[in-house]
Amino acid sequence: MTTSPTRPLPAVQLRVPTDEDARAWHHVFDDPEVMEFLGGPAEVSLYEEFTARQRMHDAQLGYCLWTLLDEEGTVIGFTGAQPWPAEKEWGPVGQIEIGWRLGRRHWGQGYAYAAALATLERVREAGLPHVVAMINDENVRSIAVAERLGMTLAERFLLPSGTQYGRRYELSLQPG
Repeated sequence: MTTSPTRPLPAVQLRVPTDEDARAWHHVFDDPEVMEFLGGPAEVSLYEEFTARQRMHDAQLGYCLWTLLDEEGTVIGFTGAQPWPAEKEWGPVGQIEIGWRLGRRHWGQGYAYAAALATLERVREAGLPHVVAMINDENVRSIAVAERLGMTLAERFLLPSGTQYGRRYELSLQPG
């Protein structure tokens, strides 16, 4: 099922991740298909650290990777923006990356696009001049979301694994 212009986007809610969201994220993302381009499923301890880091980003920057809830208030993933990690020896260090990750049963229903639109609205309000999205070359779902957002392919590059390629998309948030 895909989102068409004649069908409205699903309602989404974004909130700063809570301690409890670490377990919810672990549950929603504990799926090899969801984590195919991210190294496979991870332990709950990773999500505990990850949600804590997102709370820090929100407090310091006014944005983070927010917990994504559907219209019933069920955790279905995350979306948002965060600084590209300075400790990585590749990628857009110093840039703000937007991203989204949804549980598999929520794919193809317009949630990622609706959540990404909400993210763009919030980061514009925070004063960001532009954002990037780093996407594995084989992740056609995320590529489709980035392109639907109007992001421009800025670079195609070899990932650190040396066996796959990635894409860096850019989007100016400046008016006009």
